[in-house]
Amino acid sequence: MSTDNAPAPGGVSYAAAGVDIEAGETAVELMKKWVARTQRPESVGGLGGFAGLFDASALKGYRRPLLASATDGVGTKVAIAQRMDVHDTIGHDLVAMVVDDLVVCGAEPLFMTDYLCVGKVHPERVAALVKGIAEGCVLAGCALVGGETAEHPGLLGPDEYDVAGAGTGVVEADAVLGPERVRAGDVLIALGASGLHSNGYSLVRHVFFDLAGWTLDREVPEFGRTLGEELLTPTRIYALDCLAALRAAEVHAYAHITGGGLANNLARVVPDGLHAVVRRDTWTPAPVFDAVARAGGVAPEELERTLNMGVGMVAVVPRDAVDTVLATFAGRGVPAWVAGEVVPAGDGTPGGGASLTGSHRA
Repeated sequence: MSTDNAPAPGGVSYAAAGVDIEAGETAVELMKKWVARTQRPESVGGLGGFAGLFDASALKGYRRPLLASATDGVGTKVAIAQRMDVHDTIGHDLVAMVVDDLVVCGAEPLFMTDYLCVGKVHPERVAALVKGIAEGCVLAGCALVGGETAEHPGLLGPDEYDVAGAGTGVVEADAVLGPERVRAGDVLIALGASGLHSNGYSLVRHVFFDLAGWTLDREVPEFGRTLGEELLTPTRIYALDCLAALRAAEVHAYAHITGGGLANNLARVVPDGLHAVVRRDTWTPAPVFDAVARAGGVAPEELERTLNMGVGMVAVVPRDAVDTVLATFAGRGVPAWVAGEVVPAGDGTPGGGASLTGSHRA
């Protein structure tokens, strides 16, 4: 009888099947110092338990606390990180995508958990991913209370991975932001994006790599750096800045500009009977957006439907709050400007939704 497929002496091991438990334990040890940096006073315990703990007695100071929850990933931006072998910024992107969804309703981010799915556990790489998540949590003021690293050999290649995260925040029931607060005459304040953020990368990768034949190490003069460095620019985290503006003045709504572009996301906070009008001539998009358009022959309407075009968040505020809100963002180093207003529907203006008018500044 042939013994070619017989198990090795001692039997088949989990490691032989592609899962290295010891490498996973090493990764946990390496990431502990980064997770420790994110702890809030309400954090209970540390890594190693089956669940993360957060002291909910902190909510006793609220009259009627509502918990807000959000979950997200970073899409195919991870493919850029893998090709560049740079893994300590993707976690920053992940936090931004989650906490900036939470703050849209006025919620303070409290804690996050993460999920890393890898083809093979490389402890230093996993630690770098968690380092980015932890640094993002520090910028968002929330705790990283736990997570999961799953090794899936055969499903993912040895150097492939994906990341996802979930976050929880809290807001007073009578302070929830949204379309119910938006009024005609409200002003739209745009908050500048740091770049492409974490949406539209399937289009961006197709344009630069498949159509234009660019490489990640290509020096792009208008970027002032390589293509790869531009594409890996971390997503701006607005959560604490938006909360600061809320403390300083009245804000009726926030819109996080992610997949679907500026108009579609802004429309989500505009009630029936009103319409948000954004004036393109109030800003100049970063060169990367024009580069995508030129390299791929992408039509302007497709570009705006897919990418943020330089605006990562929009605050909808009453007119008498504009100066205070602008000053708050400026004091925190966030580029912000008046980009439009909310008008009554009718007289040629469609009901509900949002639209962009004019042309961008050169």
